[in-house]
Amino acid sequence: MAVWALGLNHNTAPLDLRGRFAFALDQLNPVLHTLRQSHAQHPEAAILSTCNRTEVYCASEAPQIDRTLDWLARAGDVPADALRRHTYVLEDGQAARHAFRVASGLDSMVLGEAQILGQMKNAVRAAEDAGALGATLNQLFQRSFAVAKEVRTSTEIGAHSISMAAAAVRLAGQLFEDLSDIRVLFVGAGEMIELAATHFAARNPKAIAIANRTLERGEKLAARFGAEVLRLADLAERLHEFDAIVSCTASQLPIIGLGAVERALKKRRHRPIFMVDLAVPRDIEQEVKQLSDVYLYTVDDLAQVVQTAHANRQAAVAQAEAIIDAGVRSFVHWLGQRHPVGGVVPLIRQLNAQADTWRAAELSRARKRLAKGEDVEAVLEALSRGLTQKMLHGALAELHAADADHREQTSQTISRIFLRTQTPAPKRLPPSP
Repeated sequence: MAVWALGLNHNTAPLDLRGRFAFALDQLNPVLHTLRQSHAQHPEAAILSTCNRTEVYCASEAPQIDRTLDWLARAGDVPADALRRHTYVLEDGQAARHAFRVASGLDSMVLGEAQILGQMKNAVRAAEDAGALGATLNQLFQRSFAVAKEVRTSTEIGAHSISMAAAAVRLAGQLFEDLSDIRVLFVGAGEMIELAATHFAARNPKAIAIANRTLERGEKLAARFGAEVLRLADLAERLHEFDAIVSCTASQLPIIGLGAVERALKKRRHRPIFMVDLAVPRDIEQEVKQLSDVYLYTVDDLAQVVQTAHANRQAAVAQAEAIIDAGVRSFVHWLGQRHPVGGVVPLIRQLNAQADTWRAAELSRARKRLAKGEDVEAVLEALSRGLTQKMLHGALAELHAADADHREQTSQTISRIFLRTQTPAPKRLPPSP
């Protein structure tokens, strides 16, 4: 069985290119269907899509990497050759290592962040719901979760991380002298916005507002922080009221445009606005960053803020990598057992199939004899004798055919297989000189 991962992330592709390959969770069912249909052998498949990465994990009897790349290029409307320069491809053990590192927070922009594990679990559930997850990828991801849990409980990797939300608060604190004097607007109501709102609320801002496409969901989040709820339709007219704006929605197009921000600045008499766009694709038009009174940060910009405790972090990373190494070896061993050449699982399947063939033949013969009215005991006796003869035929033939050099080894192998419940015969001592 072959396993491969094809992806692009914050290290290999710019934000706007990553935005072309962002898949919302509710899109994954049909997307996974088209992905599998685009391959000659319909592979197992799962897609992990976050602000920082889009990764396609697949498994089938043989790798089909070029087809996966072609499909992803079409999905993002990007030439395959252009996409290839920004992607990475990992197979078998290296694919497992990557998945384990991602789940453990070692491949994140924020080292040790825990949010990615939940996003990976959501991706696996979506693949299960789409009927795209088989035994191989299920093993890969379940082992990823187990490794991530061990990394978090056995190392201090999470203790040295700063979340994107905390980084946003830190940047806001550099612009405004007192965060308790500012008004903050959050656009969206997902997990990232909830986390950001929690961090900002801890600094007791003057006012908090939530704008969301679904008013009910916005009201539910707003109730936690005593916040006002806005409709997205009213957003442009009220932007000027807020000193800090944090946005993260699943919109495929920007929802805060250059013109709206320019009008807001004019109403504010050019008092500065702090803006954080955590969405991929962008929620805020890129041109907004050029305005002199706007401080706009994207997920990529926040990378410079999250570098802390270098020495302690590196020690924790070394511990985590050792745990991951052990997990990779275990997965590769399991995968090797399932390989059609030299693997144990295919041989087990062949043995079971052969045994079923023998059983079916003897049952058919027994039924015919019973239909003729033969004695039941005699038929059962013949059935059992026929099965045992078929089971022993190959072993007895090997014993008779073995030459003197190999007979002892053959005898030991057959004894170990067929006489497992018996007490082994004592070894014969060599003759006295």
